[in-house]
Amino acid sequence: MLELKDIDLTTDPAAASYVKAEVVTVAFARQDGELLSLEGPNRYRVGDALVTGLTGSRWSVSRQRFDLKYEAVPPTRNGEDGRYAAKPIPVLAKRIDEPFAAARSAGGDTLRGNAGDWLLQYAPGDFGIADQSRFAQVYRKLG
Repeated sequence: MLELKDIDLTTDPAAASYVKAEVVTVAFARQDGELLSLEGPNRYRVGDALVTGLTGSRWSVSRQRFDLKYEAVPPTRNGEDGRYAAKPIPVLAKRIDEPFAAARSAGGDTLRGNAGDWLLQYAPGDFGIADQSRFAQVYRKLG
C-alpha cells in the first residue's frame, strides 16, 4: 500500500482544482466519539458536525471547519441539525491509481483509499478521500 506523507498537492502537476456541489444532512455531536467512514475512523468532539452525504457516506467535520465550508439550507438555521449546502470552495484533488493511506489532520486519523479513489487537499495538512463513484457525483472540475 502506498503511504502518502508530506503531501502537498499545490506542487503536484497531476492535481487539479474542483468544487463540491452537494447538500448534506448534519447532526451536531452531543458528546465526543468516533464514526467509521468508508475510508477509516473519524474522531469527533462535542459540537462537531456528523455529516451524511448525498451518496450515504458519513464523516465528521470539526465545527470550526464546518462553519467555513457549509451553509444552512432553509428552513434549517446555522447551528441546527438539518440540511446544509457545501460552499463553492475550491479543493485540490488527485486520482491515486493504487491502494493508499493518508493522514487526516482532524483527530490524527489515517484514511485509506482504494485504487482509483481521489485524494483531496482542503488546506495545508488537511486531507480527505473520496471513492471514485462519489467523487464523480459531487465534484466538478474548475477551469
